[in-house]
Formats: sequence, C-alpha cells, structure tokens
Amino acid sequence: MTKYVIHGGKPLYGAVEISGAKNAAVAILPAALLVNGVCRIENIPQISDVTLILNILQELGADVKTINRTTVEIDCSHIRNARVPDALARKIRASYYLIGALLGRFGSAEVPPPGGCDFGGRGRPIDQHIKGFTAMGADVDVNGGIIHAVARSGHLMGTTVYMDIVSVGATMNLMLAGTLAEGTTIIENAAKEPHIVDLANFLNSMGASIMGAGTDVIKIRGVSRLSGGSYSIIPDQIEAGTYMAAVTATGGELLIKNVIPKHLECIAAKIAEMGAEVEEMDDAVLVRRTGKLTRTNVKTLPYPGFPTDMQPQVAACLCLAEGTSVLTEGVWDNRYRYVDEFRRMGAQIQVDGKVAIIEGVPYLTGASVEAPDLRAGAALVIAGLAAHGTTEVSQIRFIERGYEDIVRKLSGIGADIRVVVTPDEAKSAQVG
Repeated sequence: MTKYVIHGGKPLYGAVEISGAKNAAVAILPAALLVNGVCRIENIPQISDVTLILNILQELGADVKTINRTTVEIDCSHIRNARVPDALARKIRASYYLIGALLGRFGSAEVPPPGGCDFGGRGRPIDQHIKGFTAMGADVDVNGGIIHAVARSGHLMGTTVYMDIVSVGATMNLMLAGTLAEGTTIIENAAKEPHIVDLANFLNSMGASIMGAGTDVIKIRGVSRLSGGSYSIIPDQIEAGTYMAAVTATGGELLIKNVIPKHLECIAAKIAEMGAEVEEMDDAVLVRRTGKLTRTNVKTLPYPGFPTDMQPQVAACLCLAEGTSVLTEGVWDNRYRYVDEFRRMGAQIQVDGKVAIIEGVPYLTGASVEAPDLRAGAALVIAGLAAHGTTEVSQIRFIERGYEDIVRKLSGIGADIRVVVTPDEAKSAQVG
C-alpha cells in the first residue's frame, strides 16, 4: 500500500504555485478531437486524469507530442476511429466528454460509461447529456456495457436544449457536440463555472463560434471545421482553494500564486468568515490565519456559489472552528463519505441527508484514514496537517487524480508529509 504519512501540527508558511485547472483540462483535451490540425495546449496539470485522456487520444490514433512537462501538441487529423478503449475510459469520470467530441466530429461514438458507473445510474448520471444529444438528432443507447451514440442524419443538428438541472458536465459536452453541428445550438440553464468559459475560449481560438459562456444561455453557431492553434489552460480554482483551506486549518501565512482571484471570491468569503485574512493581488492571493477559527454556515451551489468540490476541504476547517457549523451540500448526493474518516481523528459531525452539523473541537488527532474520493482525500490531508500526531492517508491514487505534486508543494511550505510504500508492496513490485 502506498500512502501519505503526515506529522501534523505545523503551520504553513511560504508560497505555492497553482497548476492548470483539472476540470478544464479534462474537457479541452478531448476537444482536440474536433480540430483539423495541431493543437498546442499549455499549462496542463501533471495529474493521472490528464495522463489517461492523453493515452486514450493516442489509442484512438492521435499524434501526441510532449513539448515539456506542462505543454503538449495534439494532432487528431488522422483519427478515423470513434470507439474509445474500454479499459482506459472506465478509469476516469471525464470520459463522457469523448461522447460529445466524437459525435460532433464523426456523427457517432462508442464510449464506456464514465468512471465505471452504470448508464444513468448512481454516481454521476449523464441523463442531461443524453437528453441534449437526443435533441440534436442522435440515438443513444447502451449495449454490452458501452454507450452507443449515432446521429440519425450522419451529423448533429443545432437545436435548443433546456437543462433540467444546472450541470457542468452536460453543458460542456453539448458545447463540444454543437461546435461542428449544422445550425445553432442554444443551451438554456447552462452552468457558468470558470472551466466552461475556458473550454469556450479554447474552441473559439480554434475557429468555433460560441457566445454566452459564463452566463446561463450559451449559443453555439456550428462551423464546418476547426483549425489548429495554441491555448493555455486557466489556473485550477479548486487546487488554489485547497491550499487556502490548508493554511486556514493549520495557521500560518501562504502566498498562493498563478491564480485568477475573481474565481476564488466565493471561497475567500467563507474562509474570511472563519477568521482568516485573504488579500487579493493581480495573480495571487495571500492567506493568513493567526487567531482561532469561528463557526460559519456553508452551502454548496453552482458557480458563482461555493463549489461542491471544496465542500470536504472546508469541512476540515470547520471541524476546528469554535461553535456549531452547518454544511449543506446543494449539488451532489452522497458527498459525505469522508465523515467516518474524520471521526477517527476526533471530529464531531452528524449527517442528515445533505446537511452536516459540525461541532468544532479544540484539535484533531492523527489516525490511519482512507481517501474515499479525490476531494475528500485532499480534505483528509488537510486534517492530517492540522492534527496532533501522525496521520496516514491511504488510497492516495484518488488524490493524485487531481493534485499535481501535492507532497512536494506541501513540503515546500513547511508540511511534514512524505510518500511511504509498505514493504509488502515494495517486495511484490521487485518480484514482478
């Protein structure tokens, strides 16, 4: 077993550089399928989800050239295959973006369900995606564990799609599908997250005609082709927010560089309510916490509300805040799977449906915990950094899906954290 071992109780000081946005990269890379030419994409985060998508593109026949650790050139001009490799796609939730991109380019797509979830089942159902593809003239079904989508007339047709719920994934997928569709596609009740704007900017820089990204109505005028070009991905709002939460929980002073402060205002507001100081700069934020944390209430909402992907991290802070806080999850079901792990560390949390009541405690105590998912894993790391004693976090593969060099970055700002491989795993690796 590979795990993080954290000796907590140390405040964080210094500066940390934020990587490119995971949630933008996992849509922009599939969008290269729509481009007839070479895409140079910069500021790509070095995370496992990105590696998987690049591997999928190569399996489909794309020419992927690594320029440096954050830049790739992708040429999908010669791809003729619209079937996504099963083993790779089932490892990543964002594989559903391949449906919209392949449908848009070829008029057909064969893609395994995202992250191994059953079609339209629990986890992150894609019913809003399917609704949109169907409205654009595609037949979509599942056969043999594969999602099959075929445009009835050979290509998608522009139409108006009203999202029953605000869905980031469906909004981005329909943007991909509509870029090369015939006519105009209008997405109403669209999501507004920064990575949606980033995807639109990428596509427009390649020759698309997308207007309204960042508002609740997006209009996509279909074009006949996209040409190559260069684009740099925005900084990661959630990675930045995670480091903001980390210094809030541990105390100290941290300069978080390479960010867009506007994207962080919803996070900064709640951290300030808890007693931290947040100072905005041109492309950085300074977070300082010296006194005690105080209770606050948080409800996750679509952007520009408090991000659901920051809910577990802010919970780690609230566990140490004086008084009783109420945390309400307004986006996803089943996002409190980390609560039992927090309780192992001495947290006092009661969950009723989508509401968690958190009674602050003077301190957390180190324990052996297991990351149930990406953001909860990051929250357990934050709890370990603030806790008395030693915390061991296992299942770190979830964390590495979305955080580049997290051990190196935390070590550079004063954290005592390291990666440990147990002897049994090391021995089996040598035998293999």
